[in-house]
Amino acid sequence: MGMSSPTTREETAMAEAWLSTVEKRTEFFTSDQIDASARRTKFVQRTSKITGKLFLALVTFGRWSTPKTTVAQLGAKAAQLDGPVDFTPAALQQRMTERAVAFLREVLQLAFVQLHAVGTVCEDGLFAAFGRVHLVDSTGFGLPESLAAEFPGAGGSGSKAGAKIQLVWDYKSQTFEHFALIPWHVPDNKYVDTVVALAQPHSLFLFDLGYFKLAAFATIAAAQAYFLSRVNHQTTLREVSGGRTQRLDLPQCLGHDSRALLEKAVLLGTHDQVAARLIAVRMPEAIVNERRRQARAVAKQRGYTPSQAHLTLLGWNLFVTNVPATVWPPQTVGIVYSFRWQVELVFKAWKSGLHLATLTSTTKHSTLCYLYGRMLLIVLTFALCPSLRAAAWQKQQREVSLLKLVRHFQASADQWFQALFQSGAQLARFLARACAAAERLVTKEVRKRPTSAQSVRKGVGSQVDFFEPVLALAA
Repeated sequence: MGMSSPTTREETAMAEAWLSTVEKRTEFFTSDQIDASARRTKFVQRTSKITGKLFLALVTFGRWSTPKTTVAQLGAKAAQLDGPVDFTPAALQQRMTERAVAFLREVLQLAFVQLHAVGTVCEDGLFAAFGRVHLVDSTGFGLPESLAAEFPGAGGSGSKAGAKIQLVWDYKSQTFEHFALIPWHVPDNKYVDTVVALAQPHSLFLFDLGYFKLAAFATIAAAQAYFLSRVNHQTTLREVSGGRTQRLDLPQCLGHDSRALLEKAVLLGTHDQVAARLIAVRMPEAIVNERRRQARAVAKQRGYTPSQAHLTLLGWNLFVTNVPATVWPPQTVGIVYSFRWQVELVFKAWKSGLHLATLTSTTKHSTLCYLYGRMLLIVLTFALCPSLRAAAWQKQQREVSLLKLVRHFQASADQWFQALFQSGAQLARFLARACAAAERLVTKEVRKRPTSAQSVRKGVGSQVDFFEPVLALAA
């Protein structure tokens, strides 16, 4: 008789919690509220072979395994269901209308609210003092010109139509706090006004430089919340010392300082000033030389010479934050900021795993149906992460790879599509197999150097931990 490896009660409970999470999230796609939404948006007005549930399943699971799936291929998948549904490709194409877009948009809003389970997964380390940790970023992609009126591009020689997804991700609960599809031409430092409305006492915002805006920082501080951002080199700084302030010539200050780490109390701006800590971290020579090479190349292309002051500042990573030094000593700020790159990994999973920008049509409504279908898959896969992440860390001390998770379920997406229209027992068996395999296959490889998440859990780090990771994001 063969012997199975021992499993603790705790491990069994974690596995059951992970499977339960997947089952509950999958129920969303088969619930009666989907067809109710289809009727409410008038996507379905009378008895039809293409119901709200079927259409939703086709544009999500039906297209997951192969992004360039045609309407004819979607029809073939529907014909293979238990109790087959037969319709022509033209019939499905004709259903991709403004009402279909409204239906999918409403379902996305429902999914955003209902699929995320709030549960703290990062309770200690450098984020212990904060109720929420908002990682803020956006990702953009071109669209067919037929969408230029609704989604204007960046202008100039770029695409005439384009979109951005604005994301605010709370790391501590592993949930999306804000998730919006907007026109490409809206700059991040304008959209940040919408983002900071989420500010609550003791919450923390980690911003990319594109969101740098003093009024936004002031709003956050007024809400008794906190921010951490890179510094815009054009910002006026006033040093606070001994109760007095004076303008800080940062290039001159750093150019004559031999230290690897520097901190100053400053006021940001000229009029409505924001109090903050300025932390300067000297970069290794190789990184500095590459930064300056790129700056000179861009300047030459645009017909100007970079200033010596700008070249001096490129030798440093410059941060501003209103988090007290008692919470974050200056040497830990770099490792905390490096955690913002977790969002870039999320975007990589979206683009290379879910093929967010792999558009299959040039028509407006078909393209929007594809995008909303992709966004629904984004919400679904991310909603599956907290339980799996907790199980993997508890059992293996390993981090979950979102990209591996996406690709794991992508490989079985056609089976998932079929199972949605089978009996509850058959669906449960399929999910049990998929989840059991996921626990083995979707963790990150063990690294000699700790990941950012591991460093945050341990609450350790130094100024040399933060360099600039280069991610090869899919176009």
